[in-house]
Amino acid sequence: MRFIKWLIMITIVVAIGYQVYHIGTNVVADKVMELVVDEFENMGELELLKQSINSDPEIQRFVLEGANIAEGSLPFTTKEEAIKVIVKKLDINEVKEIKSTIENGVTPQEQQELLRRAESKLTVDELNALKVVFYKEIYNN
Repeated sequence: MRFIKWLIMITIVVAIGYQVYHIGTNVVADKVMELVVDEFENMGELELLKQSINSDPEIQRFVLEGANIAEGSLPFTTKEEAIKVIVKKLDINEVKEIKSTIENGVTPQEQQELLRRAESKLTVDELNALKVVFYKEIYNN
């Protein structure tokens, strides 16, 4: 009987711990996403990014592919969801490095490096979803 009580208590503690971890991770991702979006938009970098994308044919091709991708099976379709996925896939040092790169202006070589980094960290479906989000943000606003 004691064994069953301990087993039930351990199961409850593990279940509560899992829920706290899961909810906490989502809350942190939401907060980071809000900060990144606010800071990015407040810095005025969106226009600079649009100009950079339009000046590089390879990056522009990457973004324009988003127009031809069906959104039905993609893991995300909004910039908020995209940022959450990216924040979960990259560690904090990578996010800081990307932020500092963007703040100092992005050269074509840095754009290519950011693209390669995204391709190495994200799945094909996530990359396609990112293309759709970029396309909607750049060409539909």
